[in-house]
Amino acid sequence: MIHNTRIICIGCPKGCGIDIKHNGKKIESVSGYSCKNGLEYAKNEFMEPKRILTSTVKVKSGELPYVPVKTKVPILKEKIFDCMKEISQLEVNSPVKIGAVIKADIARTGVDLIATRNIKYMKTD
Repeated sequence: MIHNTRIICIGCPKGCGIDIKHNGKKIESVSGYSCKNGLEYAKNEFMEPKRILTSTVKVKSGELPYVPVKTKVPILKEKIFDCMKEISQLEVNSPVKIGAVIKADIARTGVDLIATRNIKYMKTD
């Protein structure tokens, strides 16, 4: 049975409404895109949606209590909750440098979680 799924492309400001006709996970046709990037985005979003995950991690003895972090590259959308579970249990020592790997291979995704801000050490009493 053929079904239709509509995706709004985020590849550029146009925001094309792209229709994907499919039978289960088998794509029969794609329409509504206005560029090659839109076609690729729609196929990827339908077959294997990925996202950059952003969050924060606790910092010991830092000038701020948390450091912002993100996945180095997009991860499968279905792995976001597994990653967040791991992130909620993390705590790092200051100082933290931007780009530092906070957790390698987060939730067995093959993707590193990295710091997106420098956090200086702050002596505590």
